[in-house]
Amino acid sequence: MTNDRKTGTSLLQEIVYLVSQGADPDEIGLMNIDEQLPVLEYPQPGLDIIQELTSPRLIKSHLPYRFLPTAMHNGEAKVIYMARNPKDLVVSYYQFHRSLRTMSYRGTFQEFCRRFMHDKLGYGSWFDHVQEFWEHRMDSNVLFLKYEDMYKDLGTLVQQLAQFLGVSCDKAQLEGMVESCNQLIEQCSNSEALSICRGRAGLWKDVFTVSMNEKFDTVYRQKMGKSDLTFDFCM
Repeated sequence: MTNDRKTGTSLLQEIVYLVSQGADPDEIGLMNIDEQLPVLEYPQPGLDIIQELTSPRLIKSHLPYRFLPTAMHNGEAKVIYMARNPKDLVVSYYQFHRSLRTMSYRGTFQEFCRRFMHDKLGYGSWFDHVQEFWEHRMDSNVLFLKYEDMYKDLGTLVQQLAQFLGVSCDKAQLEGMVESCNQLIEQCSNSEALSICRGRAGLWKDVFTVSMNEKFDTVYRQKMGKSDLTFDFCM
């Protein structure tokens, strides 16, 4: 499972865990979900331990497509990618940087947004990151999802996940999974600890100035103009 940074990772990993494991949303709310989905590129728990996990393994990553293990490029593993409209994403990313002592970012949002637009943040260019995975969306082992669809069409998203993960379920079981996933979303929206994932498309409107929005739109057109990938900026 990979994404383009602050796209609702915690929420998606809980939904993937619920769909794949048939877990109860209340149980998921009590567990440390990060322990169930180790991060591929982090030093802890380490690649050696990840390789020893029993299949099917659930692993999280923020790496660009080109840096994923060769086995994934060869179709030997499944990749779930979640993208989020970049205006909401940069707001969430900024709040995340501000919340961590290790990053201790104290610059203004305008400065942070400028760095985002010019590919000066961790993991490189968001524009390249999202377009790389979009180009592989038709690969049989890649499922490309959008954050906004968790709110706009959760039923279809859960059905896509179940089919992609090879989870067999009848209509009633699917409806039960959708309801459980909706419960997870409600828990996330009501959690102070996860407040930066609150809200649907349009979070950026409370933060962007008119000038910033115009500059962002210009950069977006320059870097995404040749792509047919679209986002819902206002729901």
